[in-house]
Amino acid sequence: MELLSILSAMRRNKVGAALIAVQIAVTLAVLCNALFIIQQRLAASVRPTGVDEANILKIENIWIGQPEDLPARVQTDLAALRSLPGVIDAYVTNSFPLKTGGWSFGIRLEQDPQRAYVADTAIYMADEHGLNTLGLHLVAGRNFSADELVDLQYDDRPKIPVAIVTRALAERLFPKGDALGKAIFFSPGSQTGTTRIIGVVDRLQVPWTSGGWINGANNSTLVPIKFISGGSYYLIRCRPGQIAAITQDAQKKLYEVNRERILQSVQTLTQVRADAYRDDRGLAVILAIVCMALLAVTAFGIVGLTSYWVTSRRRQIGIRRALGATRGAIVGYFLTENVLVASAAVAAGIALAIGMNLWMVSSFEMQRLPFSYVLSAAVLVVLLGQGSALWPAVRAAAIPPALATRSA
Repeated sequence: MELLSILSAMRRNKVGAALIAVQIAVTLAVLCNALFIIQQRLAASVRPTGVDEANILKIENIWIGQPEDLPARVQTDLAALRSLPGVIDAYVTNSFPLKTGGWSFGIRLEQDPQRAYVADTAIYMADEHGLNTLGLHLVAGRNFSADELVDLQYDDRPKIPVAIVTRALAERLFPKGDALGKAIFFSPGSQTGTTRIIGVVDRLQVPWTSGGWINGANNSTLVPIKFISGGSYYLIRCRPGQIAAITQDAQKKLYEVNRERILQSVQTLTQVRADAYRDDRGLAVILAIVCMALLAVTAFGIVGLTSYWVTSRRRQIGIRRALGATRGAIVGYFLTENVLVASAAVAAGIALAIGMNLWMVSSFEMQRLPFSYVLSAAVLVVLLGQGSALWPAVRAAAIPPALATRSA
């Protein structure tokens, strides 16, 4: 009987109830998707790269002019860097984790160019010092040998006879776990030829932090190439606690070896991580502010609507109080009325949230929204609604019966 009277009262206030229901549904849809995006971005920002970030220094080296003796210059630089006290190892490369730029190839398991790619991979060029410099853990196979290395100058595409891949990429290519020794073919297959996997490392993140690499963050490949170019990166692994001193010593040493260069973007990989995820952290803060604003607006809307219902029903409240209704019964009446509106809104909001997520999955390569986020947001919105309606309901229950019955 109580429920029928509540539904009857709501039919006389359809517009207000509908507006609040729409507001709750939109809040729910935005809230669960925003919280999911925040969680994804923050989780990505602390995802391990697989390298010894705290002790690795990156120096971008740009040669002045177009010197013809680049291979010799690079070898002299690396020897000088490795000789510094406190340096564990160093090598030259085209890219590194979290750089946000680099090379990528598609990988086929057959040489036929008509075959589809099985996976995309980031390409890191490294010599026999690469694994030690990065601090990578080799879980199978071996490192590169000196006779497997080739110099890559500018836009050459040399043959890549061997490669070291990450565990994630190996499992993607060969789910049975037998990647070691298998042949793969990179996208420019006619130039790189057949490549055989000689090693597998535990983890190595790609240079990119977003886009299509969200689900393939560790699809990386090391190839035995010395990147000889007018602009390249020296990576230096330092002993713990010495990276600050080596940051100065390494630059000084390189200028002593040859001053025909520009050293820029000298950073630790810890600083590189902070730069790489600065936009993600900013987005998380903005979305959190939007969520709080939506919740606040929704809460004030519910308070306003419930207060209006209380004011417009003072006479009915007084009659019920005079007939023996307790204060708890009056509070329960308005809370029940609010939960009915919120329940209908939650059902619509869940459908809207899933629809928004499906659109983002297809348009922005987002991940599917777990239902746990939808359920948590639904519970939060219902609790918010009940909390917002409680104060006007308590005010209604406090109205003296005599005062209420004299109201027009």
